[in-house]
Amino acid sequence: MKILLADDHSMIRQGLVLLLRQSYPNAEITEKSNGDELRESLQNTSQVYDIIVTDLFMPGPPVIEIIKQARDSGNKVPIIILSMSLPERNAVRVIRAGANGYLSKDTVPEELIKAMEHVMRGKKYITPEIASLLADAYLDDTEKKPHESLSDREFEVFQMLAQGKTVTHIAEDLKVSINTVSTYKSRILEKMNFQSFADIIKYAHANNLV
Repeated sequence: MKILLADDHSMIRQGLVLLLRQSYPNAEITEKSNGDELRESLQNTSQVYDIIVTDLFMPGPPVIEIIKQARDSGNKVPIIILSMSLPERNAVRVIRAGANGYLSKDTVPEELIKAMEHVMRGKKYITPEIASLLADAYLDDTEKKPHESLSDREFEVFQMLAQGKTVTHIAEDLKVSINTVSTYKSRILEKMNFQSFADIIKYAHANNLV
């Protein structure tokens, strides 16, 4: 069994490897630490994985975009997303992008192996909470909220701005230029019809997006 594990925090990777070894002692586990490495692994047709377990937010290209690209190219490898954020913030976007499951990191010890077994049988691992979110998103498609007009990268920058991070800090985290982040910030303000940075923070907290 070949498992690709991606997370930019080495301690979290170590903990996940220990957890995986308990259930799959003979598995070949490949570790990656950023979006560029994850994308390269998915594009490498000489290496085939049975499943991918990846953090949602890492330096490099957005993981959601990487999933979309993989699905568009016909790659059907099961992908489980792990995130510290609450499901209502990102789960719907992740599942729509083509991920097979979404887990909050605080539930990983109890749910990860069960989720992996589920998706490797060709099924989606959808908790009742996420199923409800997907249903609500389907019903509300005709009445999108302002933040739903953002691209996946714009939404990622939006969340980081809402957390109080500076443009410089965001550029360092995402490994892009300050000008690039400034451009994203301008697009966010324009798309959401905001006038200032304070509007982003106020909206994010009001809608439980941080």
